[in-house]
Amino acid sequence: MFKKIENAASCEVRAVIKFLNARNVRPCDIHRQLKEVYGDNVMDESSVRRWCRKFNMGRGNTHDDERVRGDRLSLQTNW
Repeated sequence: MFKKIENAASCEVRAVIKFLNARNVRPCDIHRQLKEVYGDNVMDESSVRRWCRKFNMGRGNTHDDERVRGDRLSLQTNW
């Protein structure tokens, strides 16, 4: 039995995916191993597959991409 890790950071889980993917572990097996250690609340298998594709395409960063937030336009009407 493995020791469970609760509340892991997303970038930590992605680093594990990157490592196992580099070792040619199949995404379904990566997901199974993630669930064993991080529990049922870990990302789903389709997300693991998506991250494996990103890493295979050359992505090196495991952190979230910065998002640009646009200013929201507030329309007020006086009825």
